[in-house]
Amino acid sequence: MTTVFFSYCHADEALRDQLERQLRILQRQGLIETWHDRRIEAGQDFAGEIDAHIEADEIILLLVSPDFLNSDYCYEIEMTRALERHKAGEAIVIPVILRDCLWHGAPFGKLMATPTDGRPVTQWPDIDHAFRLVAEAVQAAAKRIGNPQAVTRPSAAPSNMQNTQSVNRSTPDQVIRSSNLRVAKTFTDRDRDAFQTEAFDFMAKYFENSLSELSVRNPEIDGSFRRLDANRFSAVAYH
Repeated sequence: MTTVFFSYCHADEALRDQLERQLRILQRQGLIETWHDRRIEAGQDFAGEIDAHIEADEIILLLVSPDFLNSDYCYEIEMTRALERHKAGEAIVIPVILRDCLWHGAPFGKLMATPTDGRPVTQWPDIDHAFRLVAEAVQAAAKRIGNPQAVTRPSAAPSNMQNTQSVNRSTPDQVIRSSNLRVAKTFTDRDRDAFQTEAFDFMAKYFENSLSELSVRNPEIDGSFRRLDANRFSAVAYH
């Protein structure tokens, strides 16, 4: 079973909980086991427990946000050691971009981030979908760890193949053509109607999920979302 460590700032605890719920199915399947500092019990050495997991766990999730980058402990201790183990091939570090921040210039900025294209989780219209993408990335990493033979590296081409390729590049049969062969598409009324429907659904989910997350992060605020019909919705925040 692959062990997974959450490196995060406590300001993002609600988002961490949402991610852990998405990862629960992988735990039920016996693929991973997760750990974070809220598992530390009374009387245990706080720093010692964290250090033990940073040194031993096989997948380390960096839950990136402005608060994560602002935290000296997350940035200088947890992240630094995690990247050292990643570089040494002892662990896999996965940056999970929770909230929008200037993370590309950070030491982990060259690693492939998740969700797709490093788009922050909170900017997705459906946060569950964003965390599902994160869960899929963790699942793939855990399978690589469990089956290292599945990871193949390209080998050098034989010398006779290299010679063949060099000959092929110089043959008169080589196809010479334009690389830009796109033709402008004509959109039908059906295409336009479908686009309007999808755009409306996107905006509706954006407001619905944003209100829900607003209420989770701010207990004094209560959100109310209601679809009035196929083309209208109401979104209200009560303080």
